[in-house]
Amino acid sequence: MTDPNAEEPDGFSEGIEESKGDPRVLLALNALLSLLFGYTLVFGLSFIDVWTFSAVNVLTTAIMLFALTYVVVLR
Repeated sequence: MTDPNAEEPDGFSEGIEESKGDPRVLLALNALLSLLFGYTLVFGLSFIDVWTFSAVNVLTTAIMLFALTYVVVLR
């Protein structure tokens, strides 16, 4: 077995530290998660009769969440 305390020779951890990543993946995940959270939020609010459940409300909520997370991440 290998020693768990031994240093990795320029392996996975160095790759993660230097990786900038693809911003398109970040934007796609942000859009998907904002849409899912917007759906959940609007569904929950319509369940307690606070807001009407509709595609327009879900998309509006998702766009607002997307913009908010985009601004917070780039800050």
